[in-house]
Amino acid sequence: MADLFENPMGLMGFEFVEFASPTPGVLEPMFETMGFTKVARHRSKNVVLYRQGGINFIINSEPHSIASYFAAEHGPSACGMAFRVKDAHKAYARALELGAQPVDIPTGPMELRLPAIKGIGGAPLYLIDRFEEGKSIYDIDFEFIEGVDRNPQGAGLKLIDHLTHNVYRGRMSYWAAFYERLFNFREIRYFDIQGEYTGLTSKAMTAPDGMIRIPLNEESKKGSGQIEEFLMQFNGEGIQHIALYTDDLISTLDQLKMAGVDFMPSPPETYYEMLSERLPGHGENVSELQTRGILLDGSTNGGEKRLLLQIFSKTVFGPVFFEFIQRKGDDGFGEGNFKALFESIERDQVRRGVLQTA
Repeated sequence: MADLFENPMGLMGFEFVEFASPTPGVLEPMFETMGFTKVARHRSKNVVLYRQGGINFIINSEPHSIASYFAAEHGPSACGMAFRVKDAHKAYARALELGAQPVDIPTGPMELRLPAIKGIGGAPLYLIDRFEEGKSIYDIDFEFIEGVDRNPQGAGLKLIDHLTHNVYRGRMSYWAAFYERLFNFREIRYFDIQGEYTGLTSKAMTAPDGMIRIPLNEESKKGSGQIEEFLMQFNGEGIQHIALYTDDLISTLDQLKMAGVDFMPSPPETYYEMLSERLPGHGENVSELQTRGILLDGSTNGGEKRLLLQIFSKTVFGPVFFEFIQRKGDDGFGEGNFKALFESIERDQVRRGVLQTA
């Protein structure tokens, strides 16, 4: 996606996601199963860098750090994230002028005093301007492991496509305003999914660089739906899932399944039967999608195909999970799949005689 609007903070995509766990050894094997490689260790702290393609995951196990306190409260989790910016000091000063809360990180993931503001759930949101090859924050603070490829390709995952925030009911507008005011994000999607008993609303926010996408989700009805369940299990607002981009989802998925990654159950057969109805002329191999449980969304209006392929892991730690996504011209988040899945389940119920249509 090209620049859509003014970019006052000089945003240039995600730099890293920081993770922590109160129990050692939980995160490392999971990342390795997903095709990540431990490429570097911090020079003086109990912090390691996992990498695949252009994705940096930092595991911060430093005692008495913000990360350790976050993990004690929320369990294994994404305890921070970083945006790339052109000038970190200018971006930080501007954020404070606009009302952001500073976060002092004496025991953060780096020796460098990385500017950070308080983000979702109180987690630090870092602003990073050192990311050139050989001059990055990792080159300064980490020692790369000898004999290990510094830029492993793994299972073919390339970038962080988006990550979601689950928030308390009534707080979605607060967080939308936070990203709009500080970073000039814009709402590019809004959807309201209603089930029979529960529902959710979502604002999909996108940064002016077109590379940072953050859907905000909140429960839309009273009751214990999936957002409420996350908030209870996670003990607060936070990052619910992280979507990782690949340009060949079928190949990536086959590698992940062979490595032992567990995925959500495949949708019913009727979901795939309805694809040609929902997306006429989509051109994808339906049997290849169906055997793997891959979901397809997008539009084919006027013969112009804009498609998105996606699949979700099971929860991997606490209520947190990963999404794997391939975009073929579609900038959405698969919202069409919510409705399609709901309708396909109903159709399957009719076929089995559970629902009576007359």
